[in-house]
Amino acid sequence: VQLQASGGGLVQPGGSLRLSCEASKNIFSINALGWYRQAPGNQRELVAAITKSGSTNYADSMKGRFTISRDTAKNTVYLQMNSLKPEDTAVYFCNAKLVVLGITKNYWGQGTQVTVSS
Repeated sequence: VQLQASGGGLVQPGGSLRLSCEASKNIFSINALGWYRQAPGNQRELVAAITKSGSTNYADSMKGRFTISRDTAKNTVYLQMNSLKPEDTAVYFCNAKLVVLGITKNYWGQGTQVTVSS
């Protein structure tokens, strides 16, 4: 699976951004699609994910501010980020999880920088 992420940039605190991640295959064949982020000096952490059945989950600090959604016709998953804070500054990575014969394989997009600063 190849993942093409886009939509990062510089935004002021309180602003919004929408990230997009286009998958190279039908997203119904992907067990879960999600977004992770990594700030300098920190480990990569889950932001939000959506399963092929449409179930979503979010990291606690993103609940109420971020929304993950998908367009199945475009094989694309989105992350709408509102009320952005400086601590949301990080490289955001798109992730796809495929489970084959009980083994989970992770695929990563190239990362897109989000900077929240005045």
